[in-house]
Amino acid sequence: MNTHNHNANTIEDVNAHEHQLGNSGTTTHQIHKKVLIWDVPVRLIHWLMALSFAGAYLTSESDNLRWLHMSFGYTMFGLMAFRVVWGFIGSRHARFSAFVRSPQQAIAYLRSLFSGKAQHYPGHNPAGAIAIVAFLLLGLAQGVSGYLMQQELVGEWMEEVHEGIAVTLLSIVIIHIVAVIVSSVLHRDNLIRAMFSGYKRASSEQAIPKSRLAIGIIIACIVAAFWAWQVQQTQATPTGDQQHEEKKHDDDDD
Repeated sequence: MNTHNHNANTIEDVNAHEHQLGNSGTTTHQIHKKVLIWDVPVRLIHWLMALSFAGAYLTSESDNLRWLHMSFGYTMFGLMAFRVVWGFIGSRHARFSAFVRSPQQAIAYLRSLFSGKAQHYPGHNPAGAIAIVAFLLLGLAQGVSGYLMQQELVGEWMEEVHEGIAVTLLSIVIIHIVAVIVSSVLHRDNLIRAMFSGYKRASSEQAIPKSRLAIGIIIACIVAAFWAWQVQQTQATPTGDQQHEEKKHDDDDD
């Protein structure tokens, strides 16, 4: 009888403990199933930003592809601006309040990660949160510096700032990719797949009720419309070679 009561009390204590955890970390072995964690806007913005960053970086040295570089840059800036807003009004795990923690907690997470007793977070872990905030802040600064350069509102020193931020962003991206791979292995949870499907290993209490598909569709339509407009503007604007030929023709007529 005492043994039965003891076991019942133990189960109640465990259930109460897991209920209190909420958005905090749990050990990996406590998680048994996959639930919806990432809404559609978070996933869509993540991959569109990845594509935009890669596109902007690969076209940064080409004068002929300057319009493409700028288009990728403006796309990334717009996505980041929305992600900041979504960090305050979005679904549970998309909000900054759900994953931004102190540096001490980030260090504690890293220690647990490599000690074999990794804490499992339904959303972003404390270490990843630092990279996310840094990437958003630097990315927005990158967009502003690019605009100032395009409008020639500042001196040539802004170009050095622009390139410096780009290198820093690339470093963050590389660290992020490595960290995702390491975390996926240690947590036994494919984080890359989760950013496509939206599902991660977590308790049912940590699941979000809706995927916010409609908002994701609106974002996709806005991005598509922007690119359609950019392509149209580019086709309507003479290239550098065309402008040179037109100027030469005008000089010959004179």
